[in-house]
Amino acid sequence: MPFSDLGLSDKVLQAVSAAGYTEPTPIQAQAIPHVLARRDVLGIAQTGTGKTAAFTLPMLTLLETGRARARMPRTLILEPTRELAAQVEENFERYGTNHKLNVALIIGGVSFADQDAKLTRGTDVLIATPGRLLDHFERGKLLLTGVELLVIDEADRMLDMGFIPDIERIVKMVPFTRQTLFFSATMPPEIERLADMFLHNPQRIEVARPASTAETIVQRLVATGSEGHVKRDRLRRLIRGAEELKNGIIFCNRKREVAQLQKSLVSHGFNAAALHGDMDQRARMAALDGFRSGETPLLVASDVAARGLDIPAVSHVFNFDIPHHPEDYVHRIGRTGRAGRAGHAFTLVSRSDSRSLQAIESLIGQPIAWLDGDLAALPEDGEEEESRTRHRGSRAGSGERRTRGKAKPAAETRGEGRSRRSAGQRERAEPQDQEPAPRPVAAAREDRAPRHGADRATRREVEPETPVGLGAHVPAFLLRPTLLKKER
Repeated sequence: MPFSDLGLSDKVLQAVSAAGYTEPTPIQAQAIPHVLARRDVLGIAQTGTGKTAAFTLPMLTLLETGRARARMPRTLILEPTRELAAQVEENFERYGTNHKLNVALIIGGVSFADQDAKLTRGTDVLIATPGRLLDHFERGKLLLTGVELLVIDEADRMLDMGFIPDIERIVKMVPFTRQTLFFSATMPPEIERLADMFLHNPQRIEVARPASTAETIVQRLVATGSEGHVKRDRLRRLIRGAEELKNGIIFCNRKREVAQLQKSLVSHGFNAAALHGDMDQRARMAALDGFRSGETPLLVASDVAARGLDIPAVSHVFNFDIPHHPEDYVHRIGRTGRAGRAGHAFTLVSRSDSRSLQAIESLIGQPIAWLDGDLAALPEDGEEEESRTRHRGSRAGSGERRTRGKAKPAAETRGEGRSRRSAGQRERAEPQDQEPAPRPVAAAREDRAPRHGADRATRREVEPETPVGLGAHVPAFLLRPTLLKKER
């Protein structure tokens, strides 16, 4: 079915043709006619199936009639992350070249004044993250009573990030007679409850089984130890040995792990950038632009890059950490194998990850093959610790042997000769059958401690080993006389 049979306007069809698209994806073919008929839509599809264009294209057709008013947007699109919101704005710029629409992007990390100026001019399409949208509303800079169409995108991601209370509050601010489009890749019970609350007699569109993975992705598990340096070494060997590796996204569970792994890869000669939620907006967009352009082939990211980012040519995905939630696995590996392309997904798994792995395989409904041996080939935790201890001991022993093999300086040799002579004199002075009396610990410490002056040596002899409070030292300000004010 071509796009011309979906009921889109001529301006939209010209923009789609200029972008090089001829046939819609399944979710686009099913959702666009219902959106144009102004019906509520509940769309369920795996990531990478074209959900963004499924609501962007019909919205452009509907917005050709009407006029925006100051501080009262006509349509509202809610996204969980800044990157997704910026990507939706790019879709409107691409497909809306023949339209004169005001599109405002309201996200964190950008000046309030610039965003307020866009709202003042009037907005046809408002794309926002929940937190920044509520900030503008509470400042009295925004009214939502004129919203005709509401889009809640990546609803399951909203749930994971804790935005559901904000979403419920925003929905109460928009008119009851609005049209609502609700899109999600998975449908846990909480999301189903929200869909029943927000939608009125919706048209349910499900083009793939919830939480299913694309058949074009080759998935493999990689057994590794649980220690950080062991996992990083295994990842580097995996990247070097990967076939047809053009670029790849490496996912970590924690932001701190993202920064640490990116620095480790760079120190080993890899060209890698980092992306996580604590970075400012300019640095995040620079990392994404470098990865999209191919300037940076490796992107180390948290789950902020796991949802909805349109980077169609990602060849590999590496899960450095197995995700805590099995649904995140579907979104992570969905960054590759998009639009019918072949993709590869590798997940590092240790013994402590067995329960999370079972949850993932249960969710996707199929087992994942191992690359080169499962967890049974790994040593036990105790054996691994023992091997590391032996490794450290062998390195220390080799260091001692290297030290003994080196020529010692002349001053050190003379010092050893004097020590041996003094020891011989003490042995002749003491009877051989009588053991020397043990020396006090304090004296031994005093002998080992370097003497840097008579005052410091005298202080060590007078003061106890563990001073109480300030010890023998009294600060100078405590020795000053106190001046009392005379009473008048």
